[in-house]
Amino acid sequence: MFRPQRALPAEAVRPTRAEVNLDSLRHNLRVMQRAAGNAAVWAVLKADGYGHGSKAVARTLERAGARGVCVALLEEGIELRQAGIRLPILVMGGYYGRAWRDLLEYELTPVIHDPSQLEALADEVRYSGSRPAGFHLKIDTGMARLGVPLREVAAIADRIRSRPEVVLEAAMTHFACADSWDTQSIEQQLDRFDAACDTLRRAGISVPLRHAANSAATLKSARARLDIVRPGIALFGIEPQAGSCPELRPVMRVRTEVLALRDLEPGMSVGYGATFRVTRPSRIATVPIGYADGLSRGLSNRGHVLVRGRRVPIVGAVSMDMTMIDVTDVPGVSIGDECVVLGSQRGPSGEATIHAHEIARTLGTIPWEVLTNISRRVPRFYREP
Repeated sequence: MFRPQRALPAEAVRPTRAEVNLDSLRHNLRVMQRAAGNAAVWAVLKADGYGHGSKAVARTLERAGARGVCVALLEEGIELRQAGIRLPILVMGGYYGRAWRDLLEYELTPVIHDPSQLEALADEVRYSGSRPAGFHLKIDTGMARLGVPLREVAAIADRIRSRPEVVLEAAMTHFACADSWDTQSIEQQLDRFDAACDTLRRAGISVPLRHAANSAATLKSARARLDIVRPGIALFGIEPQAGSCPELRPVMRVRTEVLALRDLEPGMSVGYGATFRVTRPSRIATVPIGYADGLSRGLSNRGHVLVRGRRVPIVGAVSMDMTMIDVTDVPGVSIGDECVVLGSQRGPSGEATIHAHEIARTLGTIPWEVLTNISRRVPRFYREP
């Protein structure tokens, strides 16, 4: 099975890199474990661990006490098993094609949301002579994406009861509006989830475990924590809502260095399309990072970079591999100076931070997208204290 490979630190020539602080990751796990109370924490490591590198993140969290891992794709689960992760791995994406044998071989737990999946899993167990396979049943309580509709829960309970090859290990659902401050939708979805679980039990199906809470719901709803919580973004130091958990520490810092400097006279343009013209004598620096690395083109003439501890504007269009910044007001900038596009920097001109929330607001998106857009060609360097 072919998978795109990440740029490795040992192969890095450019100074552009993402630094991942594993101590901050462990700290955030402890924060979420406290918030979870008696519920087990299963770390959501979709999209290559939210762009942080799922294998290194999973190893760290496994050793630090996470009880399970959730991924979106079968391929993501296989990658973690091949990396030596022994925690339970829940595959939540819902599409398995003809790969039921791979699920069994790698001891991955599927999320089932359709009767045909239940039958396919049971058939694979029977044909392969494997022991009964566990699965988690997803109930649609208001997301309208994946999950068994409430009106069909009784019918799928009959299917589960008729197939001894499969075992229901947990029932789950997903909140549509947990990231808003309104908790009413959480309560409504939990009421529907409770009703669905009662339907399963009345049909003679045991429901050993239940889970629903993402990062936001874990932090703000005691009722939603149930038996397992599934934090994702919070583990990487991003508050799902501003002010919801100030204890969290950002885990990723993206940095590069000044590649070139040039002095421009008023009226001269910068970058593709001449979208920026200087209005004063200006010093412009070029940095080797662009939209192919995850620095969105939407930050052209709108975003910022940190140099020598000072915030400076991105000028001109962000190109595929390079970006220009205006360092006129920062004394002493030289080729090789560090530039931070995400995270904090302390330097001779001060101290500042560019947070994923800030970038997301500028782009009209969410921090989840900012993190996962940091591309595979940016090598990840893992830092301990």
